[in-house]
Amino acid sequence: MTLQARFPTLFEQPYSGEWLAEQDEHFTPNTVSAYGHALVDYFRFCAMQGINPPDANRADVLAYVRDLKTRSKSVAHASPAKRPQYARNTAHEGFANATIRLRIATVRLYYDYLTDEGIRVKNPVKKGQYTKFRTFGGGKRGLVARYEKPPWLPNETQWQALLNAASSEPIRNRFMLALAYDGGLRRGELCALEGGDMDPSGPLVRLRAATTKTQRAREVPYSQTTADLYKAYLKHRRRLNPTSDLLFLSESRRNKAQPLTFWTWSKVVQALGKRAGLPLLTTHTLRHLRLTDLARAGWTLPQIAAFAGHSSEDTTKLYIHFSAQELSERFRQTLGSLLDWRQETLKASLV
Repeated sequence: MTLQARFPTLFEQPYSGEWLAEQDEHFTPNTVSAYGHALVDYFRFCAMQGINPPDANRADVLAYVRDLKTRSKSVAHASPAKRPQYARNTAHEGFANATIRLRIATVRLYYDYLTDEGIRVKNPVKKGQYTKFRTFGGGKRGLVARYEKPPWLPNETQWQALLNAASSEPIRNRFMLALAYDGGLRRGELCALEGGDMDPSGPLVRLRAATTKTQRAREVPYSQTTADLYKAYLKHRRRLNPTSDLLFLSESRRNKAQPLTFWTWSKVVQALGKRAGLPLLTTHTLRHLRLTDLARAGWTLPQIAAFAGHSSEDTTKLYIHFSAQELSERFRQTLGSLLDWRQETLKASLV
């Protein structure tokens, strides 16, 4: 489906369709889709407020931020076309911080385009800036503050509960779960795999640049357990559609042998979490857990960043999570060296 067919609202407005088409040349389909949905939401807000998007000022953008923070997802506050979706997702007032930041970043990029094209003189969206070597007061905050909430990770008991729940799943789901953890794969990367991306001789998974978030190809290993599951899955896979290049296919009656979407995979994992008593489990939990396990095993930050396909080690740091108990145990284990000596000098001098 073309961008114009997916986002007709944007192509009815001047400049926005051209902007989205330009993004399509530089970013992955998932990123472009996120940008498209974000800008459609902003245009919907502008229409309700009688604002012409290309002429919006800073006060208009601030009003949109307030709307995102307080908007009710009830039917009464949704546009007629979106009422069924809003009704199904009614859970709380306002959107998550990450969602708000994504939408405002999209709006900023849209106005950057208008400024570059000479349509506007100034971008109404304030961009946060960081000044090196200055911590307090050394930067300028953007319209939306960034809040990083530590993700939930399963402990050993919860991990076993997940595996127990997964043991009765079809071979496809068991293989996908193991491969997603082993490779620390994003859901989009996992569902876009083709048969030729698997290298049993490694064993390695080759992730093509076009399927990754950073558009950088990489190879990641997988375990013997996953290799055994892969071998069993191949026998099943050949019966579904032996001519398709994609590794994972839908097995539902409605979409038999069609490409498996990451939305479907998300639902599979969500259902697994529910059965295992782990309501916080998501597809991304497996990626966070894998990278944290690599750090626990002594991998260096550059090694983990390369494994994860991160363009910055700062991003990798957000994925590594040690519990207070783990940090205490690590502290006790290292007391036999320099820390031990330092503690002795502290005790001798200060106690």
